[in-house]
Amino acid sequence: MDNESLKTKIAQWVPNAEFEETGTSKAQLLNVIITPDKLLDVAYKLRNEEDMKFDFMFSLTCVDFPEHFMMVYHLRSTQTWNEVVLKVKMEDKEKPQVETLCHIWRTAEYHEREVYDLFGIVFKNHPDLRRILLDEEWEGYPLRKDYVDPVNMISL
Repeated sequence: MDNESLKTKIAQWVPNAEFEETGTSKAQLLNVIITPDKLLDVAYKLRNEEDMKFDFMFSLTCVDFPEHFMMVYHLRSTQTWNEVVLKVKMEDKEKPQVETLCHIWRTAEYHEREVYDLFGIVFKNHPDLRRILLDEEWEGYPLRKDYVDPVNMISL
């Protein structure tokens, strides 16, 4: 399935989805930007629709923008080798949360724990949401732009 066909299909599911293409002239990667309330439905359809079959989530991360967080999921079909980047824009910076996807892609389980640990994003319905890299006593989320580490601060 080419990017135009993929856009058309996803636009039917989520009429307000935004689309971007990144990459080189030979390989364009489709980026799909949706809201958190659409995540489960879109993820399930990308995984299970007969002409999609994005059965492998090979990367999941978060980006901290000044006004919002953006979850970024890199998906691949091991049958067609198509790839898509699913992005979820979270406007609530005080209590960011999104549904877990580990019941759709098992690889999400540890990636979500890492994002929780370093950004503080809560994954609703995650089976084991706890810190994975830092001690349980650690305060704050070190990859957030507003994180302050008084011990290691360098002042100019």
